[in-house]
Amino acid sequence: MELTRKDKRKQYLKRTLAVLAVIIAINIAAGYFHARLDLTAEQRYTLAPATRDLLRRLDAPVQIEVYLKGKYPAGFRQLSDATRELLEEFQQYGGANIRFTFLNPGSDLPDSMRAAFQDTLMARGILPFNLQVQDDGKDSYAEKLIFPGAIIKYKDRETSVNLLKSQGGMDPMQALNSSQALLEYKFASAIYQLQQNRRPLIGYMLGHGEPEGPEVYDALKTLHELYQVDTVNLATTPSIPEEFDALLFVRPIQTFTEADKLKIDQYVMQGGNIAWFIDNLTASADSLRGSDFVAFDRNLQLEDLLFKYGARVNQDLLQDLRADIIPLVVGHMGDKPQIEPIPFPYFPLLASTNAHPIVKNLDYTMSRFAGSVDTMAGGGIQKTVLLTTSDHSRTVRAPVQISLESVQQQPNPREFRQRFIPVAVLLEGRFPSLFRNRIGLEAQREWQSVSGKPFRPEADTAGKMIVAGDADLVLNAVSRKNGPMQMGVNEFNPDYQFANKEFFLNGMDYLTSHSPVMETRNKELTLRLLDAEKVRKEKTTWQIIAFAVPIGAILLFAMVFQYLRQRKYAK
Repeated sequence: MELTRKDKRKQYLKRTLAVLAVIIAINIAAGYFHARLDLTAEQRYTLAPATRDLLRRLDAPVQIEVYLKGKYPAGFRQLSDATRELLEEFQQYGGANIRFTFLNPGSDLPDSMRAAFQDTLMARGILPFNLQVQDDGKDSYAEKLIFPGAIIKYKDRETSVNLLKSQGGMDPMQALNSSQALLEYKFASAIYQLQQNRRPLIGYMLGHGEPEGPEVYDALKTLHELYQVDTVNLATTPSIPEEFDALLFVRPIQTFTEADKLKIDQYVMQGGNIAWFIDNLTASADSLRGSDFVAFDRNLQLEDLLFKYGARVNQDLLQDLRADIIPLVVGHMGDKPQIEPIPFPYFPLLASTNAHPIVKNLDYTMSRFAGSVDTMAGGGIQKTVLLTTSDHSRTVRAPVQISLESVQQQPNPREFRQRFIPVAVLLEGRFPSLFRNRIGLEAQREWQSVSGKPFRPEADTAGKMIVAGDADLVLNAVSRKNGPMQMGVNEFNPDYQFANKEFFLNGMDYLTSHSPVMETRNKELTLRLLDAEKVRKEKTTWQIIAFAVPIGAILLFAMVFQYLRQRKYAK
């Protein structure tokens, strides 16, 4: 029996209500359940398994304040959106334990209080970025200080993360892309560090003239934020306790005795880890304040120890055409000197040639009078080069005469033919003892009596070492006006920071931690940019297509729908 028009209307109304009910139910369910299909080749929207496990195991709320709210250019809006999307993804696994807010720091404060608040952010480790923004309704641009970073709080602890990767030698779009690629690692690593009930113990080594003053201030301050730090005087301690997760040697200047090396060796045999930042020659940035000088060997007597472990810091200095600047007098205007920043070949800017988690997506690292590092074949030790010079560099064997006058001459590129000279390397494995078959039973018994532990000819467990031929990688400049500066900041160009602190923290994290989130540093996002020349030539064509095709599709659908409706009700 054919339905009446009234029945058809009732049936249509029921179907409409059913569709609306399904849509409402889906929206309600979407508020509680979240799913996303990641079709990108690099899986940019998929969290690593280690990150998901970390978030699921949270036992207390993590409060995250992100300082990326405001009217920013497209690149910073993209970074802000990527951060929000990532934290929303964190919430899917961390639930109510992940809480985040986006803030515009100091936007509702008067100028004096805003400046004080911004100083507080900088003291907490959030680095500012000087952004040029266009004034409303004007053609002029104004400078605006922004803080692309976040403060993360967990229980009674907090830490900071900087979300913007520095852009030295990198296209701004690539820098922002790398910043997005590192977001997961930065947030996950910060949460992991805050969650640890026992912070790793770092031993800062003394007894051989290592710096204790303002030039090591930033390194020790940075370590204190994430680790327990204690000093160890190698000259007076009978043995190095195995409770130390890692030791840090920074620019020793006095000779190591056989007794000193035995203490270090037996700590390594217990599975200990060490970061060596060594200046084999006497050259330093302070030496430049005077006249010409000669850099010669410090006679540290560490060659045999490091050689046994698989590395050698050479008696040389490196020169590189890719170098940091120093101010030099290039002439006079009347009685006033003309000063210009000149690249100084003895200040190489180091970079990575591999994708190891310590150096993945790392910007240039600033060095001062760096020496080269060689690795020894064999020994069952895995060697990884972390930092190198550019492909236009060279070595100068000691003794080296250094003159500022030579910098005023244009360097000859044909003299810089060496490529990618290693400056920092990573050693991993079960290290052999330097003193195996070198000390007799009486000396071994004496060691056991002093240390309370038997002599070990080989490491019981695998250990790790970072060997770098430059201590300035982790030292900071000291301004006569403002005191200690941050690592990686040139005193004569304080507005830019190289990646020294990031390298230092990544290295210490790798030595001391078994953090599973380290793997997320290897995440890489591919830039898929439009062909600028093709866009310019075909801009009008594609604008017409983009405008006409949607309208044409709607009109075609309307015509087909009207035709079918007329056929249906024509009977």
